Amino acid sequence: MKAGRRIFDLVVAALLLLVTSPVLLLAGLAIRLSSPGPAVFSQTRVGRDGRLFRCHKLRTMVVGTPSLPTHEAPAKSVTTVGRILRRFKLDELPQLWNVLKGEMSLVGPRPCLPTQTELIERRRELGVSSLLPGITGLAQIRSIDMSDPALCAETDAAYLKASSFGLDLRILLGTIYRG
Repeated sequence: MKAGRRIFDLVVAALLLLVTSPVLLLAGLAIRLSSPGPAVFSQTRVGRDGRLFRCHKLRTMVVGTPSLPTHEAPAKSVTTVGRILRRFKLDELPQLWNVLKGEMSLVGPRPCLPTQTELIERRRELGVSSLLPGITGLAQIRSIDMSDPALCAETDAAYLKASSFGLDLRILLGTIYRG
């Protein structure tokens, strides 16, 4: 299962990067033209077994916004272009690079910040920390965010228990076609 999942992640991430490269370039240009600072934002996140890695995203907030979970960041710090990128989940596209590097998977628990200790501890207790973090996951298609660490970790544990290629496909399709 692990080898098959890794091959699937590599093939799909490479194809998606190729197909979405014009979107990434246009989004990067829009970010640069609308607010000062880099187009790509990298932030330390917690990966498999608690290992830290640099998670890449298109920048949606003004430079200098404190490193906080999204649900705690001030709404006024999101740029106009950032709102559009978030609405269509385009800000997540650079994480395909994290997938290619083996730091993330297409599907899994969303990577959290090292400061989200309650979520990290609960995931560890439930065995979820053994998984690669994902660009999307069961919690995301159920509209559960990290503002409720216990519920988020329990949903991630349910994913771990039911994990299969079919479930991953349903989550990917649910991410693309939700709303």
